[in-house]
Amino acid sequence: MSYREDLFDDDDLYDGFGDDDAGAPGGAAFGAARGPFGGAPPTTSLGRGPPGTQMGSRLMTSQQQSSGDARPMTSVNGAGYTSHGRGDNASRQGFDPLNQGNRGPAPALAEKTDSSPEERAKEIEKQVNRLLEASAEAAAAKQFMAALEKAKEAAKKERYLCRNREQNGLAEQINMELTYAVSFNLANTYVLNGMLTDALNTYSTIVKNKQYPQAGRLRVNMGNIYFSQKDYLKAVRMYRMALDQIPNTGKEVRFRIMRNIGNAFVRMGQFQEAIENFEAIMTGNPDYQSGFNLVVCQYALGDAEQMKRAFSRLLDIPVPGKSEEEEDDEEDNDADRHDENNEAKMNENPGGSGLGLGLGLGGGQAGMGEIHPDEKTPGSDEGDGPGKTKPGLVDMLKEELREREKQARTFVTNAAKLIAPAIDPKDWVAGYDWVIEALRSTQFASIASEMEIVKAIGFLKRKQFDKAIEVLKAFEKKDQHLKARAATNLSFLYFLEGDLPASNKYANLAVRHDRYNAKALVNKGNCLFAKGELERARELYLEAIGVEADCSEAIYNLGLVNKRMGHLEEALQAFEKLHTIIPNSPEVIYQIANLNDLLLNFRTATKWFNILITRVPTDPNVLSRMGQIFNKDDDENQALHFHHESYRYYPVNLDVISWLGVWYVKNELYEKAIEFFQRASQIQPTEVKWRLM
Repeated sequence: MSYREDLFDDDDLYDGFGDDDAGAPGGAAFGAARGPFGGAPPTTSLGRGPPGTQMGSRLMTSQQQSSGDARPMTSVNGAGYTSHGRGDNASRQGFDPLNQGNRGPAPALAEKTDSSPEERAKEIEKQVNRLLEASAEAAAAKQFMAALEKAKEAAKKERYLCRNREQNGLAEQINMELTYAVSFNLANTYVLNGMLTDALNTYSTIVKNKQYPQAGRLRVNMGNIYFSQKDYLKAVRMYRMALDQIPNTGKEVRFRIMRNIGNAFVRMGQFQEAIENFEAIMTGNPDYQSGFNLVVCQYALGDAEQMKRAFSRLLDIPVPGKSEEEEDDEEDNDADRHDENNEAKMNENPGGSGLGLGLGLGGGQAGMGEIHPDEKTPGSDEGDGPGKTKPGLVDMLKEELREREKQARTFVTNAAKLIAPAIDPKDWVAGYDWVIEALRSTQFASIASEMEIVKAIGFLKRKQFDKAIEVLKAFEKKDQHLKARAATNLSFLYFLEGDLPASNKYANLAVRHDRYNAKALVNKGNCLFAKGELERARELYLEAIGVEADCSEAIYNLGLVNKRMGHLEEALQAFEKLHTIIPNSPEVIYQIANLNDLLLNFRTATKWFNILITRVPTDPNVLSRMGQIFNKDDDENQALHFHHESYRYYPVNLDVISWLGVWYVKNELYEKAIEFFQRASQIQPTEVKWRLM
């Protein structure tokens, strides 16, 4: 007997309470004591009695047995399922409690056979939408003919759809928005293909339909077509009719239409009417394009005070984008990075640096604004940290702001260059001084330095070289960036004065600041050319052409240095290339003709000299060269003709006079020969041979 059995038999603390264990709610294992009334305590809501204590009822283990039947341990017994199945069929089939294995595959879906008029109409409408989308995609891909074909097909199907619905009593289902979209797309594709008359007819059909409440705005498109056809009166009428359709809440659209009206008046020469529209825009919703147009109109009228007022209003428009502090920081950082990159390139490419004609007023073309989609050219913005995108990503918002800022600077620069010499016709310098001071006190202070360079160029055009040098030298006291910008022109000026060391100094400064400045490279090449270092000069000219393929100065100088080095074929190639860029330049045509003469290509040389004579018909040297070429080709009659023409325009050329006298002597026309020798003796009275002849 175990210790447990002895304990319960000898000293049973609960003797007399085990008779009804089997009838207790908990069974033999969970017996409970009776209450004072002889009955069991009431059960709980779950049908159990109160739980026993540790000393009262003990949990049964798997080895403990009670006097009654053993309670089945269902928690460890299987549910009756096996992994092998039952019988042969079960072994071949998987688990299938619903017995669906013998039902076979599901039947195929029955095709929809509903061919009601409404369903057919819906299908046609889907086809129209697909054609409309295909036309828009082709137009976006600049496949205008394909877009027009799709648009016409969509319009044809849409008309058939409307007739079909009307014939079947479904007129209330006609989609007017689809009709409008198809017609508008067709008109737009007509415009893209240059079929303006068809586009106007289509737009007229749309705007006359009263079922399109917003169609009146399309008169702006009609006005644009008339504007492109130079029918400005009809364009103004259409713009004004569209303006009446725009509510006062659409202020931006209204002002853009007013800007188009002003542009049309400018084209008609009615500047006062144009000024009224631009003034209204600058009062309500100012923008740089309208401000610039206002300056142009005031310039056309020649009112200096109004020009100043319009320019001041243009400067008062805030620059879209970042604040002034951010702009200054970014410009400084860009300048620093620019200098570092150029120094690195100079280290990679030691040797040479350049000089050329770095003049020109610069600035892009400024035109009148119309309501047309703007074409943007997004760029990538690299960097890490806040406010910068990761490498390879494009911040479209930042690119848009940069583009707007660039346009604003372009308008201000062009306006300044336009009115500066016209503000005071008696003293053009005073006009530049006023513009520069006005710019310095605004957010466009950097443009003031550009205007100082333009002022120096004005001195150059008026042959006032000392004043030009004085203005440009003032940049030496400014920052490195501005100093380098003026260095190109300073180098050119010193080169003209024959001061090669100073010219070379400023050419090196310009190249060091920007190795990709073609004008600076040409300047440095000119200095080396003057020193006789032809090979290095040739390399710099080639480098300038690599930077700017159409740099006429570099190509012309390359031809000259090749000619000096004896590379006549290469020189001829350079001048022929330059002739394709500037076909009306007499200097280039002369070089081509001269090189063909040196290469003994007399027929080709004659052709080019004839072309040159059409440009400069009274040049005696060209006529003399033509006479010499015909003389080499044994065509004495033509040679005599051109020598006579040269003598007629310049009767003191001794070479021509000598040739004519000798020719008349050979042909025994001594009286004629005496006239020419007498003229030669008058020109050179100390020369004995003329008197002897």
